[in-house]
This record gives sequence, structure tokens and C-alpha cells, in this order.
Amino acid sequence: MNQYVTGAVIRELREKNKMTQLQLAEKLGVSDKTVSKWETCKGYPDITLLEPIAEVFRISVTELISGNTIFNANVSANMLRSKFYVCPVCGNVIHCMGEAAIHCHGIQLAPLDAEPTDEHHMIFIERIEDEYYVQIDHSMTKEHYISFVAAASSDDIQMVKLYPEGKAEARFKIRGVRRIFFYCNRDGLFSIEPVKGIDDKESGYDNYQERKELEQAAKMLFG
Repeated sequence: MNQYVTGAVIRELREKNKMTQLQLAEKLGVSDKTVSKWETCKGYPDITLLEPIAEVFRISVTELISGNTIFNANVSANMLRSKFYVCPVCGNVIHCMGEAAIHCHGIQLAPLDAEPTDEHHMIFIERIEDEYYVQIDHSMTKEHYISFVAAASSDDIQMVKLYPEGKAEARFKIRGVRRIFFYCNRDGLFSIEPVKGIDDKESGYDNYQERKELEQAAKMLFG
């Protein structure tokens, strides 16, 4: 273990929970002088106390050790507020419906911030019957590639993992999709809303001229 709970973290959590040192000590079965020693960095809690301390503060042991407490105001978790974490060592992708303390290969991962697509990360979305067909104009070499594409609605997430030397494309069931996410291993996470009106089931997507123009644009982009 290369990290351990610090006195500053214990003090911050104790004060946030409006506890005195004595009240915390009584819950843990130690003296208030012991808690004072922890908080003034004159000692550390025994490893057997980590779980009881975490339980008192209603957090996980991982959060206690890292010093990062996670607060999810909406425990029902709207999928449009999904968080994505990617390990820089192995490329592992973790999806979470709220914030979490995520570790991979000994690294604490930070949630990715999605940026709008740009001229270097162009995306083409077409509706085909009840699906979105997504293509991304991007290289797929071993050094520079799109790692995954995901489609999020308010209550559902669909994700497709992509690999170097493959195609940067995916298909998703429309079913209320409101945002498309994709991750470039060099430039990070991007997102875009599907073309306005493209998922309107009542009017459909039957404008022949518009479809031809989109198809021509796709051919210019993707050959």
C-alpha cells in the first residue's frame, strides 16, 4: 500500500459529520487522545480500524485512503450524466452512473470530461430503420485510434469497444438516444447530440434529398 489515511482526512470527515473527537473515539473504541494524535499527524490508525472508520463516515475504505469522498446527489443516476474512466496503462474502460473511486493498475482514475467534436474528430450519424449508424473520421492505427463509442439515453447506455486497425464505426438501437460519446486514446472524450430531428419516430427520416446530401458527405469523409 503506497497510500494511507491521513490525519487531515480524518479531521475533515469528522468535522463534516459534526462529530467531536470524543464522539468519534467512542464509536471506534479508542480514546479521544488517540484521535487527536491521528489528526495532528503524531500517529496513524491501525489498519484494522480502516473499515470501522469508513463505516462511521458512511464512505468506502478506498475513498477514506484516497481522501476523495464521492457524493451522488441523484442516486437514481440519469444515464446522460454518465461518467467514463479509461486506464492509461491497459486501456480498460469503466462506465459509472455517478462518480466513484476507480483504480486500475495502481492508478486512481479521474472521470473524463467530454468535449464537443472538432475538425479532427468528425462524426457521421445516420438513421437506418430503428438504428443509428455511426462513423468517425479517424485513424485506427496502433498508436492513434478510437477506443469506444457509446450512445446514452436517460435510462440506458449502449457501448461498443473498438480496436486498432479495425473500423471506427458502430450501430446503436435508437430507443431514446440523446448523446453519442467516443474516446480518442490521444485526445480524450468527445460527445455530440444526434442530428436534430433524426430520431423523431413520428416524422421519420424520409427526406430523400437530405439523405442523398448526407450520403455524399459521408462518401467525401470516408471514401
